[in-house]
Amino acid sequence: MADAHRPVTLAAIAGAHGVRGEVRLKLFGEGAEALRAFSVLNAGERTLTLKSVRPANQGAVATFAEVADRSAAEALRGTVLTVPRSALPPLGPGEYYHHDLIGLPCISTDGNAIGHVAAVENFGAGDILEIEKPAEPGKKPVRFMVPMNVQAVPAWSEDGLTVNAAFVE
Repeated sequence: MADAHRPVTLAAIAGAHGVRGEVRLKLFGEGAEALRAFSVLNAGERTLTLKSVRPANQGAVATFAEVADRSAAEALRGTVLTVPRSALPPLGPGEYYHHDLIGLPCISTDGNAIGHVAAVENFGAGDILEIEKPAEPGKKPVRFMVPMNVQAVPAWSEDGLTVNAAFVE
């Protein structure tokens, strides 16, 4: 498994909501419902205890036990909320967390090293891996995208991914 203590970003505080200490959240996970699985979130050097969370336009609104008023909520603007990787629910067969794929080395089905996973995107039709090739001297690294499906990525593990050579740009 990936580093169990590595922080996974779930949301960021976008600002205050109302006058009672609620905060607006920008979500990076599965939605407001998924946040309810965590009672305590890391917020930089401190921890926040989640009292409530509800969906709101393009994010969520949350209440934390430690945030009593609007000025305390405003002071948290831009704070990233994380949990350790070990706090995430276990995965079923064939499932993965985007977080675990990023940084993994990639080889092609013909045995060539092709780079590493730089990002995982989802534009609505499934996950897309953005693979970054090593930079040539004096040039910027080149990236290309492949769908995260069995045709393009026939195998993956915590040690790396195998990409079908026909998908390598």
